[in-house]
Amino acid sequence: METELLSIRENETWSYADLPKGHRAIGLKWVCKVKRDPGGNIVKYKARLVAKGYAQKQGVDYEEVFAPVARQETVRLILALATQGEWEMHHMDVKSAFLNGDLMEEVYVHQPPGFVNPKCPSKVMKLRKALYGLKQAPRAWNAKLDHELHKLGFVRSEEEHAVYKKGSDSSLLLLGVYVDDLVICGPDRNRIAEFKQQMCKTFSMSDLGLLSYYLGMEVKQSPGEITICQRAYAAKIVEQCGMAGCNPAETPMEQNCKLLPGKPDLSEMQLSTEA
Repeated sequence: METELLSIRENETWSYADLPKGHRAIGLKWVCKVKRDPGGNIVKYKARLVAKGYAQKQGVDYEEVFAPVARQETVRLILALATQGEWEMHHMDVKSAFLNGDLMEEVYVHQPPGFVNPKCPSKVMKLRKALYGLKQAPRAWNAKLDHELHKLGFVRSEEEHAVYKKGSDSSLLLLGVYVDDLVICGPDRNRIAEFKQQMCKTFSMSDLGLLSYYLGMEVKQSPGEITICQRAYAAKIVEQCGMAGCNPAETPMEQNCKLLPGKPDLSEMQLSTEA
């Protein structure tokens, strides 16, 4: 919690203020979760200060909320292009991404639970930047990221607004965005390293190196080959359905189904289809 509050202060997300007449303050709450790696091992414990966005009213507290993210098909397409060109896929994560989004609206929140300032307990916090949980937070962050990428010379795809491109041929850089997760690939490793340095100067970033886990997919990279699977996701579904103790089968199929040798009777298949 203290780490989260430190990020908020360093980012100058809010300031103390008296609640103006006609305005209402939005409540805050702490959300704690455990982050795990592809094998299910605990990576870190995380606390996030979240605004109770459900109390916001459209037209009063916010206007537009839409923000684009990369589709699964797009991510697989970028992986296919990287495989074909024998490029490395790199992964970066923006720390406390939503705290970077600039707010256009005037929004006030209560002081964080458990961290009320005893010197001014009646004051509220006026937000300069977005907090997690606000309806407009994803859009504010995406607008900020889009602005910074354009400054670096990237061009957004007209077909997929979560994909950016810079340069061509040997200097090409492709970037896929899913909220605060960035995947980068291109034929020149030096260009990728240069982009990483530029992003670290602009935002507080985590350089996760070669892509190994993204949107529930496990990714393995080797020269001329990239493989993906969802082993951990499949195991989680099996566990949720209470089937963790079941015997595995190489070819799941209907029980007691007898397969007979010989060619199928096309006339019977046609009659069955018509029926």
